[in-house]
Amino acid sequence: TLKTSGFIYNMPSTAEFAEWLGLMHYMEVLMMITSIEYTAPISDENVTVTDTKFNNVPARLYMPRKQSSGLKRAVIYIHGGGWCVGGSAMEPYDLLSRWTANKLNAVVVSVEYRLAPMYHFPVQFEDVYTVVKFFLQNSVLVQYGVDPNRICISGDSAGGNLAAAVAQQLLDDLEVKVKLKIQALLYPALQTLDLDLPSYKDNENKPILPKSLMVRFWSEYFTTDVSLQEAMASNKHVPAESSHLFRFVNWSNLLPEKFKKDHVYASPIYGSSMLGKKYPGFLDPRAAPLLVEDTKLLGLPVTYVLTCQHDVLRDDGIMYVSRLREVGIEVIHDHIEDAIHGVLMFITSPTDLALGHRVANKYIEWLNINL
Repeated sequence: TLKTSGFIYNMPSTAEFAEWLGLMHYMEVLMMITSIEYTAPISDENVTVTDTKFNNVPARLYMPRKQSSGLKRAVIYIHGGGWCVGGSAMEPYDLLSRWTANKLNAVVVSVEYRLAPMYHFPVQFEDVYTVVKFFLQNSVLVQYGVDPNRICISGDSAGGNLAAAVAQQLLDDLEVKVKLKIQALLYPALQTLDLDLPSYKDNENKPILPKSLMVRFWSEYFTTDVSLQEAMASNKHVPAESSHLFRFVNWSNLLPEKFKKDHVYASPIYGSSMLGKKYPGFLDPRAAPLLVEDTKLLGLPVTYVLTCQHDVLRDDGIMYVSRLREVGIEVIHDHIEDAIHGVLMFITSPTDLALGHRVANKYIEWLNINL
């Protein structure tokens, strides 16, 4: 198989080379590489697996086979991949959903949202929101035997971003009567303003998600215009008229001391107003959930946040933990000292690591206790 750790680590440079040759778009190369891991919807002795649609958005549905008299719990899962690659059918996501369905005796809906560069923000958000809103209807919950009081939204990386954004936006949707019980955000990407946080500096060249790739993912989410990518790479993309937003991502106030190390907070350097007007998505809380006012955090469910020490996105998650706790939301923060970004991908051969299983078990155990 091509999926060796060395190959994964070299994916960005492989994609850069192909794009430089003019063969394919960068993200098309990454998509081609990750598609090697796609699995068919095969049921097993514990879980029935089907590919279906919820309000015309594709999703993979996992129904536990265990007979039970009562209503089941449910987890709506959103995969990662920088809004550009990946899918619910990828082997590690498929396995994680099976484990969740089986161990919790829960219905799992894994959303297959549309991807950049073919589709840009807010399409990804809207696809996920559409599925969640449809699933939360009482008639649909009855159809699947789901307890309306025991539903979780969960996601990793870009999926954690989408989960956090959907949970926030649901609070303002008067048509949605069912409330999420919990949310689980696994090494989520939560803000676009400061791409020079201590975690970005500490982990600039770490495997799986170096800073250059995260910048590329963020910019591609909004546009294929390289001017945004270049501005983001130098952290000079936020227009002065949006300066008030920086208080929501001020790491000197929001990070515990141990994560600040010897980093010194510097005032932002502003970018062109044109970029903000042309691509307002990167200033939109549906894309960057850390950018909401504190009042918009009130009413969010009990929250689990998983962060990895060796990850550019570490501080996004930690700052959200701080902000949620400041307004009284119950947060469980699991920080994995020995992990890099994407640790939950390491649960299938040949990158089947004990660490991946340990983290997956912690996450599923938390769901089991709290859902």
